Amino acid sequence: MEDFKKTIFKDIIVETVNLTRATYKEAGLLRHILNQDIIKGFRKMVIDLSQCEFIDSTFIGVLVITLKEVAKISGELRIVQPKSIANTILAKSGTINIFNVADTVEQALKSFEFGNSQYLSKSEYVFPLKVSQ
Repeated sequence: MEDFKKTIFKDIIVETVNLTRATYKEAGLLRHILNQDIIKGFRKMVIDLSQCEFIDSTFIGVLVITLKEVAKISGELRIVQPKSIANTILAKSGTINIFNVADTVEQALKSFEFGNSQYLSKSEYVFPLKVSQ
């Protein structure tokens, strides 16, 4: 399984983080991926953290910076809740309160008033994580 997967549903981009530990090592690549999404004109973004068991402060920082950048272009960002331990980290830091949070990707998509549950124009792209050692 790849560390990051991009899925597009019409005008909404979903970035899935397939990491159990989301740390500073992966934060730079996520920042690059999300910046490219913004440059390409996506204003509706979902970041799926449902596979994450741990999220460090650098990774959280990338999420906060992305939220601010999306807001500058009148866009919206949704976060799919991580597993309980990572969610506790976000809750204790107070960070979870600044995001629009959904339990599932489907719920996040519907929150954009997407319409019915039949998603159109779905395409997937996968980005492998390369960490130099």
